[in-house]
Amino acid sequence: MMATKILWNIMKTKSSNIMFKRWESSEKRVAMHDPFVTQPKKNKKTYLEVIKMFEDQDNRRRGHVEFVYAALAKMKEFGVQKDLEVYKALVDVFPKGKFIPQNIFQAEFMHYPKQQQCAVDLLEQMEDNKVIPDTEMEQMLLNIFGNRGIPLRKYWRMMYWMPKFKNLSPWYLPDEMPSDTMMLAKLAIERITSVDPDTKVNVWQTEEIEVSLDKTWIVSAQSEAQKILLSEQPIDEPLVVRGPYDVYLRDQIVTYFLLLGKTRADPKDDRDPDDVSDIEKPPGIPGYIGSTKLPAVKCTVHEQDDGTIVSVCATGTSSRDSLLSWIRLLEKYGNPILSTVPVIFTLTAPPNDLSIQETQPVAQDDASEKTKSNE
Repeated sequence: MMATKILWNIMKTKSSNIMFKRWESSEKRVAMHDPFVTQPKKNKKTYLEVIKMFEDQDNRRRGHVEFVYAALAKMKEFGVQKDLEVYKALVDVFPKGKFIPQNIFQAEFMHYPKQQQCAVDLLEQMEDNKVIPDTEMEQMLLNIFGNRGIPLRKYWRMMYWMPKFKNLSPWYLPDEMPSDTMMLAKLAIERITSVDPDTKVNVWQTEEIEVSLDKTWIVSAQSEAQKILLSEQPIDEPLVVRGPYDVYLRDQIVTYFLLLGKTRADPKDDRDPDDVSDIEKPPGIPGYIGSTKLPAVKCTVHEQDDGTIVSVCATGTSSRDSLLSWIRLLEKYGNPILSTVPVIFTLTAPPNDLSIQETQPVAQDDASEKTKSNE
């Protein structure tokens, strides 16, 4: 009888009420709280406070994998993506001892794969940001995942390769790159022109040229050998300004330009090497009198297959007007031949180039005058 009464009550219930109840229950949501978003100040101190808050709220560290992934995503926002102490604080979030494999099967089949992959992703982000771990992090990973864990193997590989790559480049860069673009350009030009130790790097201002439109800086480099090569350029052969090219200083990009001239022809020696009728006495033996003659002129390091590099520069705006000011400043400081040699610019001017903006109103005025005269 009881079952019959329950069934009868269900049949008497309106379908609209049932649909309403089902719709009401399906709209329940879990409220997500992100402690990194609610922080008023985004710095290292508040970042570590959020990590400490998570560690204190639950001794069992439930949800630590999701927390570590969320913390890794917010690192750049807080400016701590290159801080080793912060990475060690995140590694310390993992529970100790629970994830250590107890037999060979657990070790080979990736015991607790979700947690191990999270630790590997943390180390991968360290590697992407050029952060080299220390021995303390090795001990922390050993206490968490054991000596057969995948994260510890990843750590060993990082410690083998990263110190080698860190000191591989012969050009030293400071740990903190300068924020000034002119200083970055100077570092880049010094790196490019270090092939010739006689190269001098100069910083000029376009205000020195009265007719210049761009008011910016120019970092130019030229050696004495390049000045000689430029002075020997034929007047009827034009020089070419090529670029822009990119050079990377860690995560910073600097744009530079080249001034190319014509490459000298290779010296020809038509003498027969097998002709012994007139053998010169070699220098350096006793009794030799006279001056030693240098061999035929060899190509310098500035003479390449596609042309002779006579100067390198980087400007603040990388515009055609700033490059024109660079040519005039080169002429002003020790290269008078530039007043007679034509120069070709291969750079396509951007729409916001000042030289274009200055010439557009003139063109419009000329067109209006022509229409008035036709009328």
